[in-house]
Amino acid sequence: MLSTIILQVAAGVGLAKFGAALGAGIAAIGAGIGIGRIGGSAVEAIGRQPEAANDIRMNMIIAAALVEGVALFAIIVAVLAIVM
Repeated sequence: MLSTIILQVAAGVGLAKFGAALGAGIAAIGAGIGIGRIGGSAVEAIGRQPEAANDIRMNMIIAAALVEGVALFAIIVAVLAIVM
């Protein structure tokens, strides 16, 4: 059932635009999973070595910002593919 709906949407909108929308969704989901894993690992590391909390927190924020930047770039590329 879901495959027929997807095929109908793809036929009406165009396969390239459907793929771009799907790619934007996957990029957002991937970024959420990545940032969640970064945060979870940082909390675990701080629990193991509380004296290194400041260094771990700084590295966590930098890594999360990089992941979010790549995801934002992917979503912008996908939206531009939908618009054009």
